[in-house]
This record gives sequence, structure tokens and C-alpha cells, in this order.
Amino acid sequence: MDKSGVTLERLRTFVRVAERSNLSAVARDLNVGQSSVTRHLRELEEALGVALLSRTTRRVTLTAEGSRYYESAVHILRAVEQAGDEARSARDDAVGMVRLSCTAALGVRHVIRLIFGFQDLHPGITVDLGLTDDRVDLVREGVDIALRLGPLSDSAMRLRSLGQSRRVLVASPEYLIRHGRPAKPEALMGLEGVRMSNVAGSDELPLATRDGQRHVVAFGGRLLVDHGLAAREAFVAGRGFGPAHIWLVDDLVAEGRLEVILPDYAPPPVPLNMLIAPARTSIARIRLLVDYLAEQMPTIPGVERA
Repeated sequence: MDKSGVTLERLRTFVRVAERSNLSAVARDLNVGQSSVTRHLRELEEALGVALLSRTTRRVTLTAEGSRYYESAVHILRAVEQAGDEARSARDDAVGMVRLSCTAALGVRHVIRLIFGFQDLHPGITVDLGLTDDRVDLVREGVDIALRLGPLSDSAMRLRSLGQSRRVLVASPEYLIRHGRPAKPEALMGLEGVRMSNVAGSDELPLATRDGQRHVVAFGGRLLVDHGLAAREAFVAGRGFGPAHIWLVDDLVAEGRLEVILPDYAPPPVPLNMLIAPARTSIARIRLLVDYLAEQMPTIPGVERA
């Protein structure tokens, strides 16, 4: 292997191509000619003595060797970026990029507006907000901070509790006119539910009163969705009732487009946490966003400090 041929520039090009699977798209991203992208890949493969990519007329895919090398290349580039960040953070500069991952519905409804306020305070900081309901691997995907609802298993990450997200049962007024307003949890079993397909145990609906009485009722329905915003639309369209985070439906309830049913019985609240990549906690801009979010998240409707 010719170590001198393995340069950061060629590694960056290779990683971009591995992620985009398209040479012309990478050339546009890097603002270079496609011939430069092709040359970087060829020179890297020659330096390593292995084929990293398999090329067709339409796509570029990783070989088995390329897949293994991609993992190492990502870690190398992250380490280089982190070293630069740590050097710059010694000056306590509020500049640079922060990568934030957030549950999609929460991000669209509320977190994006918090980011606006943060950037007004710190105009030198760029925020890359990724909206996904998947549990991203912070280290593997280069994410600095993740906002997550529900139980966690990321034991290697720094965790900061933001509190709990309260939920209510909702349905549209039209649906309730057609099917009646339930007075007791048992009456829910005759109603059509809108269920979340990506939530374990969604065929049961646990409820609790303020004085601690607990009820569990069967929860059925012909519509399952895997996104909170889709459930929101289904409730408004009168497709059924279901549990919803208050922050997801507070505006619709205020406008009268949805009603809270069985207000004395509520689904259990959901933990809301912030995960921080351990190696990134000392960087000034990341600390600033962490502290800002910890302060501002409880201003979101239904989010209560632990």
C-alpha cells in the first residue's frame, strides 16, 4: 500500500461517493468536475491496492472491501473534524456546525422554531437538523445531539433528561357526533382507533387518573401509521380516536378541530431526553445548543420538567 496516496481529500471524495452512489452528484456537491472525482477514486484505489467501488452506467456501489473501508474512513474524517473543533473550542468561539437529530413530528411542530431563536442569538453557528423517527447512531452518523422520546438504550452516550411529554386522547367533533362521547374507558372499545405501527404494544391503551387509578383497554382500528403528523391528519379527518402528545395537537384542540375525550384519564407520559456524543461535549457551540435546548424544551406545550 502506498500510504502517501491516502489523502484526506481522497477520503472525503470516497465517503461522499459511497453515500450518494452517484459521481455527478458528488461533483456538484464538491463544486468540481466529475473527472476530478473519478481521479480521486482511482488514485485512492491504486494507493490501497483494492477495488473500493463497483461502477455501472447508472450507479456506483461499494465492494465488500469498500464497505469495510468506508467505516474506517468515516471514523478518520470524524476524528480530524473533532480535532479541529477541539482546537477551535479553546477560543470558546460560537462558530461552526452542530448536527442535531430529532423526532420528525416534534421537529416540524416545535423544535425548528427553537432553532430559529438559537441562531438569532448565535449567528455564527450552523445547525444541521435531521428529522427522523429512527434511532440514529450518533457516533456512526456524525450526529452531535439527539432529541428522543421514549425509553433509551444508548448507554455510551451522555444523557440529559428534558422531562416528560404528556399525552391526551383526542378525536374530531364530527367523529364524536357520529359515535358518541365516551364517559368511561370501557366505552373506548367500541370506537375506531388510529394506531402507531412503530410503537410496541399499540393494541392496548393504558390510562391513568390523577389519583393513580389505572385502566388498560383494548385498542383496535383499521388504520396504522408510523408518523405523528399522519396520525394528526387522521384525527382531524375523523378516522378515529387515539392518544396524542399535547404538542402534536394543541393548536387543533384550541381551534376546536379536535376534542380531548375522557380528560380525567390520560395515557402515561413519555420520557423526553437529549443524547450528546461524548467526544463532542467540550466543544463550545455544542454546549451552547445543549444548554439552550434544555432551557427551552419545557416551553413546548405538554413538556414538563422531570
